Amino acid sequence: MDPMSGNTLGWLRPRNPAGSTRLYMVGAFVGAVLLLAFSAIAGWPIMMSRAAEDPATLAASAAPGTCLTWTRADAGDLARVDCGQAHLFEVTGSADVTGQYPAGAPFPDEVAWQKAASTSCTASVTSYLGKLDPMGRYVVGALKPTSAQWNSGARALRCGVQRSTPSGQLIPTTGTARGADQSNVYITGTCLALVNKAAGGPVPCGNTHSYEIVGTVDLRGQFPDGYPPDGQQQTALGKLCQPMVAAYTANANLANYQLTATWDTVTQQSWTAGSYEVNCKIGALLPDGSGLGPVTNSVKGIGKGNPLATPTSSTAPPSGG
Repeated sequence: MDPMSGNTLGWLRPRNPAGSTRLYMVGAFVGAVLLLAFSAIAGWPIMMSRAAEDPATLAASAAPGTCLTWTRADAGDLARVDCGQAHLFEVTGSADVTGQYPAGAPFPDEVAWQKAASTSCTASVTSYLGKLDPMGRYVVGALKPTSAQWNSGARALRCGVQRSTPSGQLIPTTGTARGADQSNVYITGTCLALVNKAAGGPVPCGNTHSYEIVGTVDLRGQFPDGYPPDGQQQTALGKLCQPMVAAYTANANLANYQLTATWDTVTQQSWTAGSYEVNCKIGALLPDGSGLGPVTNSVKGIGKGNPLATPTSSTAPPSGG
């Protein structure tokens, strides 16, 4: 694609998000028992919220098409929002894993949760979307019960769809995923974090980053008769991206900054799923070809003197993001 290229609540990170259906889970079926436990430990006042606002009730009863979001790492403030607002999870259905884990089965570890949710929720997400681009914007997600709820017999997962970065960072989305273009593109001017010599999620361009997006191309308009082989895409994008790069940078000589223009291509699988858009972008390729180097500040208008911290290949790329 890229030519450069217990009771614990929390996210189950994907093992290989780019190579297979990507999966995220959060233990967000928080309820009265868990809230009481937190209150006892932290000294919080024990207050029961209205049923319609209780995170456990929301998670367990949310119908397909419901959008949910949260800000706490444990998703303890899970709340329903209109899908037109920024959100982290869109419910696609539910799945019962009793067949895999009958009564008395120990609480699954992270790897087992990944397998159970992938097996149980991928079909729900695919059916809801009508298609699922495994390399696209959306990933399979699931809300799982806590270990206490598990020990009480809970075996239901709430399946859903989310957007994430390759490193597992969740990205808020706006609007329903159903019927949406699944192309994994960002708006012009977005800078993507540098994570282990690869691109991560959006960060301010003043931060160290890997790429800056300078434009978007819809390849369907270039190839209306069907999927174009990679070589044809490369040729077309070389012609289409260069003018965007020139306009964005005010005709800067990128070599002076150790930068290069690049772009994504579309796989056959993504094209079949209806994903046709790709980003044109600017980044720094490490001299040894091992990945991407660090860039600081925006490249927009650098041909007219906008300051840019020249990337150096000797700087170790940071982790995180």
